[in-house]
Amino acid sequence: MDDLYREIIIERNRSPLYKGTLEPHDITFEDENPLCGDVIRIDLRIDENDKVTEALFSGHGCAISQASADLLVESIIGKGVDEIKALTKADILDLLGIELGAVRLKCALLSLKVLKAGIYGLNEASDSLVEDA
Repeated sequence: MDDLYREIIIERNRSPLYKGTLEPHDITFEDENPLCGDVIRIDLRIDENDKVTEALFSGHGCAISQASADLLVESIIGKGVDEIKALTKADILDLLGIELGAVRLKCALLSLKVLKAGIYGLNEASDSLVEDA
């Protein structure tokens, strides 16, 4: 089963489905992982019911960070802001479908950290945004 998920990660890194920028956007946030240089920006359009109608990511980095961002963005389209606030690192790991070591975990969680910082309207992202409660 891990091989299937590895293929998904490779494919989403090579040919992401949700890569780009939204102009105009309602929410945008960008951050980086200074340890490895991964950079992720997420742009969202939110409707009057606080649901995500469009979402794209941009940036660069390793296959894990890029695939994670693409899968996360796909998964939030149609979700409400409150649902997004409830996302955890377990949700990201479920999307990726493989176990990750501590270093790769930071890569995988960067997109969730960026997404939540944008949703909460923060000026700075924090690792505490992705820790399970």
